[in-house]
Amino acid sequence: MQQTVLNAAHRRLGARMVDFGGWDMPLAYGSQIDEHHQVRRDAGMFDVSHMTVLDIRGDHARAFLRHLLANDVARLRVPGRALYGCMLTEGGGVVDDLIVYFIEETWFRVVVNAATRVKDLAWISGRAAAFGVSLQERRDLAMVAVQGPNARRRVHGLVDPAARAAVEALPRFSACDAGALFVARTGYTGEDGYEVLLPARDAETFWDLLLAAGVRPCGLGARDTLRLEAGMALYGQDMDETTTPFEAGLGWTVAMDPAEREFVGRAALEAQLAAGVPRQTVGLVLDDKGVLRHGQRVVTAKGDGEILSGSFSPTMGKSIALARIPAGDPGAVSVDVRGRALAVRVVRYPFVRDGKVRA
Repeated sequence: MQQTVLNAAHRRLGARMVDFGGWDMPLAYGSQIDEHHQVRRDAGMFDVSHMTVLDIRGDHARAFLRHLLANDVARLRVPGRALYGCMLTEGGGVVDDLIVYFIEETWFRVVVNAATRVKDLAWISGRAAAFGVSLQERRDLAMVAVQGPNARRRVHGLVDPAARAAVEALPRFSACDAGALFVARTGYTGEDGYEVLLPARDAETFWDLLLAAGVRPCGLGARDTLRLEAGMALYGQDMDETTTPFEAGLGWTVAMDPAEREFVGRAALEAQLAAGVPRQTVGLVLDDKGVLRHGQRVVTAKGDGEILSGSFSPTMGKSIALARIPAGDPGAVSVDVRGRALAVRVVRYPFVRDGKVRA
């Protein structure tokens, strides 16, 4: 099983470790719910060094990414700006979702999911040669996400004073260099904060400095409930190669204009739009007792669907879920929970954003 450079630090802190896609990762250090609330109310940190960081370089790096992604990196004009998008199969299914950072015209940085590393590297490298670009997997870097309403302030005190003003001025979905740190104002929790890339050799020192600054370590359990409340999709559960972005609620990440841009999967998406997207992803809230879980059957007036991600929401105090159901007005909706039909509300997600309940 693979380990991040912070593995020993997690064990010293008493983390309960689990196998996560072949990585030995902390599930929680104590109470998962307490860790969830720590991020919503103050500041928490996550070891996300298992994520795959790729630097794509070359004179045609932008053209390559415009071909590879359904979203359009032509939108990235200011160095440091970031874009969320999907790589698609020729059939329009989602190979993976990722974030791409514009460093300079011949250099873009891409962060993809850990569990899909082998597939993604093969997919990207198989298309890179035609554009004459090089790929460098940055295994020399670690990554720590610091999230919560007080997260940015806690990080500011730890960055190089010469770079502090630039970090403090970062807009959301932007990044900059701060000495040895690459600081991105991005995250997977629905809270403000940073994802910090830094040399692996410095990761434990930075982790300890964050601890001393009052940032609490949090595990995968809290990360999952936080991202679900924020309505953020999990690859392999909320979408995969059998699902188009339109079906996965990610239509906003698809740039069909300009019409002359040819990207992988475009023809299939155009055909689906012309025929009508058959499925939709919706948010569900169970106001009564019970827990919504992955795989449960969802009954609608248009036919059956299923729960994708479901869990108890610590912020809302009730169960929530993302579900895929037939397109159109679903009418009254219920979920089969152990043979009982429980009525649920269909809502627009995110359920929670910046600490505020929205569903």
